[in-house]
Amino acid sequence: MSDQRLQSDTLAYAAVEQVQSGMKVGLGAGRTAARGIAALAERVKDEGLDIECVAASEAAEDLARSLGIKITDFALLEELDILIDGADAVDRNMQVMKGSRGAMTRERIICWASKQTVFMVTENKVAESQIGTSTPLPIAVMAFGLVSTRNALRHVGINGVIRQDIDGRLFITDNGNLVLDASLRGDENLAQLATELNDIPGVIDHGLFIDEADIILIEKDNGEIERLERSNT
Repeated sequence: MSDQRLQSDTLAYAAVEQVQSGMKVGLGAGRTAARGIAALAERVKDEGLDIECVAASEAAEDLARSLGIKITDFALLEELDILIDGADAVDRNMQVMKGSRGAMTRERIICWASKQTVFMVTENKVAESQIGTSTPLPIAVMAFGLVSTRNALRHVGINGVIRQDIDGRLFITDNGNLVLDASLRGDENLAQLATELNDIPGVIDHGLFIDEADIILIEKDNGEIERLERSNT
């Protein structure tokens, strides 16, 4: 990997530097994840990396294919070696929030199948206090029973707004679900809230990734990369 390439996107190359030939790689969704996909594609082209990838969204899959990355049917794989993804917000306790692109269900499945997870963020996405206060928490829900599901959410302190696209139409995820965006107060127990959301039948998934992150790479304003790593102890 040349110095010139490293300087072009230090964050993305730091995220993909562990990828080796023979690996099965998960690709996240969103703009920051797209930077990782582009960096990985350069390594495939320049180094001849032989890897198989699965993507968390149709857009990410289309991008990867267009850049020459081999995409594999995830239904045929038991596990992945590594996930490369972005995040909407993180804190220094390694808690992550995702879902601005509505792909949190597929992203979580890929997370759980991956031996190691790497999340990339810019410094402005590191929460000073609790995640979910400045950036809404996305919650994927079924349209079936929506009013009942929203009532159940209110019982756990969640009042979400149904997401719409730029044209005012309902935002529909790749899995055919709606998304509610909810602002948190800032004093919630996030692990408890995640459990409560998981217990509501109409909730398909949510953006709270409490303990899924193994490594978080933070792109500082001065261009340096800060690395947070979960302790195994």
